[in-house]
Parts: sequence; structure tokens; C-alpha cells
Amino acid sequence: MDLERIRDAARRIAGSAHRTPVITSATLDAATGQKLFFKCENLQRVGAFKFRGAFNAVMRLSEEQAARGVVTHSSGNHAQALALAARLRGVTAHVVMPKTALASKRRATQGYGAILHECEPTLVAREATADRVAEQTGGVQIPPFDHPDVIAGQGTILLELVEQVPGIKTVVAPIGGGGLISGIALAAHALDPDFQVIGAEPQGADDAFRSKKRGELVPQEDPRTIADGLRTSLGALTWPVVRDLVERIITVSEDEIIAALRLVWERMKLVVEPSAAVAVAAVLRPEFRALGRGAPIGVVLSGGNVDLDSLPALFVR
Repeated sequence: MDLERIRDAARRIAGSAHRTPVITSATLDAATGQKLFFKCENLQRVGAFKFRGAFNAVMRLSEEQAARGVVTHSSGNHAQALALAARLRGVTAHVVMPKTALASKRRATQGYGAILHECEPTLVAREATADRVAEQTGGVQIPPFDHPDVIAGQGTILLELVEQVPGIKTVVAPIGGGGLISGIALAAHALDPDFQVIGAEPQGADDAFRSKKRGELVPQEDPRTIADGLRTSLGALTWPVVRDLVERIITVSEDEIIAALRLVWERMKLVVEPSAAVAVAAVLRPEFRALGRGAPIGVVLSGGNVDLDSLPALFVR
């Protein structure tokens, strides 16, 4: 994928996706010894960066393809994003969701008009169910991250960020399936080969960290983290980008994720979900202080879809 494809995605989503704001925090700057700029994708449509890639992919479909509808599997944010993108184009969206998906995300996905199909909470079950639904409906599959148009759409975040923060040389983003960080890394290195892209990952779902360490793709096995959006394995398209263009991956504990979540809520007055807090937890780690290069650092707050019913259990541990 080249930079022009990402720029093309930016033109396509302009006026439909929000150009999300960038904010700063003196508290976080003091805690990290860096100058941080937070890209607020929690304020994106559907509450997450996923709308960029989903909308780009849906709008790239031919009329014949769109008439057949779209199919995906997702635990939440991509499900909502694709449902809304499909509604905006006037096509049917079929979404396969694991039965363990958050009730709030199920309700939101249905609220955008998608038809839900339940499956077991494994990648094999999700993919098999999506294949079956696509065969039955004729719908075009748009997976949550391992798709060139989805990756290109996520890369538009970096194009905006370099315009909003002149001189930025480093960006930190959470890693789940890798679509977000792949789009960012492809755009960043196309603009500047010395751009530093750093991934953030829960210790309980660290397949990208282990893959990077071994130099080969290591599937996710039994992920255990409150960051539900980051429990997915890297894909065939995203792994090579992470391997070659992501400089390093910082892993964080569950306690660090919760502490970062609380810090953002209390001091920055932003509602973010645990997956977004993973990136904040990463920049708070002592090892991050050596990575700043003295230039502005971007931190992607990937989403803000919090399950309100889980808050008491989340903060009282």
C-alpha cells in the first residue's frame, strides 16, 4: 500500500468522518517528561477510530457489490462502524459477534441497523460464522482490520496528526488486530522514513510483542485483559507491517491500564475505553522516557465506548 491510497481514503471520508481534535495535558507531560499530543479518536463517529476504515471500505465497493450488503465479525467497535457506514450508503450489514461481546456494543450495533449473528468467542468461530453468513447472503466481507481499504482508512489519522502537530516524530498506538497501527505506520514512514511508531499492548494479550520478539507470527491464545478491543491476533496483512515498520512494542499490566484509565478520566476529563488507556499506560512506563527524541509525541486515544455496567468492577479491584 502506498501513501496515495491513504490520501485517497482521506479524501473519501472527508465530511463523513470527524477530523478529531488533538489535546494536551500538563499532568501527563509532567508524569512522562515528554510533550504529548492526544489524538481523540474517542470523539470519532461511533466513538472509535474504526469508522474511518469501515466507511472507506464500504464506499469503495462497486454498486453491484454494495447491493449484496456487507458482512463482518467484530466484538464491538468495528461492528458499530460498519453498521453505520452501511446505513449511510443504504446497504444491509450483517455482523457476527461473539456471545461474550459487551451488551452496550451489541445494542449500539443493532441501533445502527445491523443484523446480528451470534457465535462462540473464538477467532475460528467468528471467521467460520462470517463465511457462512456471507455465503448465505452474498454479502461482501469487510473484516475488522486485515483489509487494505480498512488499513488505508485508519492511516488517515496520521495524515491529520502531522498537520495538527508540526514537528511530530513519534506516535504511540494500541495494537489489537493491527489495522490501526499498520495504517499509521505505513503513512508515517512514507512521509518520513525516520518516523518512530511504537505499539502498546496488554501483557495478557501480547501476541504482537511475542511475534516481534520471535520474528514470526504468533497467534493469540486465551487473551486475558479488560482491553476487550485488543484481544484479537494480528492478521496476514498487518503482521508484516508491525514486523517491519513498528519500532518496538511496550506491554502493560492490567493495573497499569486501570490506573491510566482513571488518570485520563479524572485529569483530562475524557471518556476513553480500556483499549485506549493501554497507549496512555505505555507512555507512563519508565522505559518510554528514552524514546521521545525531544520532539512532540502523538498518542492515539483509540475509542471511548465504555460499558457503564462494568465500571464498579473495573475500578474496585
